[in-house]
Amino acid sequence: MKVKENFMADYLSKFITVCFTVESGGEKTKIGSGEPLFNVKINNPLKKSELLTSTSLALGEAYMRGDIELDKDLYYVLNLFLGNMSNFSTDESALRHIIKTSVSKVNQKKEVSSHYDIGNDFYKIWLDKSMTYSCAYFKDDSKTLDEAQEDKLDHILSKLQLKEGMTLLDIGCGWGALLLRAAKKYRIKGCGITLSSEQERGFSEKIKAEGLEDLLTVKIMDYRDLPDSGMKFDRAVSVGMLEHVGRKNYSLFLKSVHSVLNDGGLFLLHFISALKEYPGDAWIKKYIFPGGMIPSLREIVSLLPDYDFYTLDIESLRRHYNRTLICWRNNFNDHRDEIENMMGIKFTRMWDLYLASCAATFNNGIIDLHQILLSKGVNNDLPMLRTV
Repeated sequence: MKVKENFMADYLSKFITVCFTVESGGEKTKIGSGEPLFNVKINNPLKKSELLTSTSLALGEAYMRGDIELDKDLYYVLNLFLGNMSNFSTDESALRHIIKTSVSKVNQKKEVSSHYDIGNDFYKIWLDKSMTYSCAYFKDDSKTLDEAQEDKLDHILSKLQLKEGMTLLDIGCGWGALLLRAAKKYRIKGCGITLSSEQERGFSEKIKAEGLEDLLTVKIMDYRDLPDSGMKFDRAVSVGMLEHVGRKNYSLFLKSVHSVLNDGGLFLLHFISALKEYPGDAWIKKYIFPGGMIPSLREIVSLLPDYDFYTLDIESLRRHYNRTLICWRNNFNDHRDEIENMMGIKFTRMWDLYLASCAATFNNGIIDLHQILLSKGVNNDLPMLRTV
């Protein structure tokens, strides 16, 4: 095994700082010093122009096609170098049609549907039994994914300090696990809104099955329609929805929540965050979350005073999301043959890459997960001690 200087070796060494080998045309090239930790087999050559335009898009698409194969677990390999994503090539001008998308109602509904309307049967295969598609909360290492998702729901509901008869709005309610839990545990009256027809259908079925029609409703509604809805709530929550709003609309989102929240009401905002303001990853935005944008914590916090929101608590759950994604990926790969038969090989490789890469970026601190608890105006009736 000898060192061979070529474009690919030089290119990969800019962000993969551990020793590894590249196999192409029957010849192996060792990159770095020491014992190689993994081997990359290139079945079909990658275009230099594509690599220089976008590292993530070129490598991601090559992996989806099977042009790249690894001899070690995908998460293991990605975790070795995704902390160096700042060294990736990203030509924002050439990628503007992917990175900069419209934040109109029509376009955002289309984008949300492209991810969440893949089919409820697909998500049932690898999510927990409650179909909670957001970060779980692991109280200890013995917790299963089902238990950790239930604990996450209780963690949020405890922060909201609910009492029987209160009203709760869930913006981006998913398949309704949080509202179902709140209604059964606290007997609140809740409303969930979503842009996904599959989620609305699934949640509606659960409300009927649980006999909770008197307490819960679900609507297909854009958050921008809240101010004209005539609705008012004592509490509001949004879990994993802010990432779909877009940087231009963060203020509008907060204004919309403010318009339906009663004075002194609490709002819990749970979102994937970044350390700084980035345009986003081209591969993720093209194939997984079209139009998605990860806000920084500081840009959201800086907007809160403009809408009379007082910050009561901020908590990071970054490592919890890493573990959640690993659990999802294990479930996914336990049913890989079933998923391949349902969705095809290319889709399956794409989704595995999505789960593994997200787990690695959380582990390396490229992205974070924050929960912010807010009150609309001053609320001096809340407990003075942190209860969770």
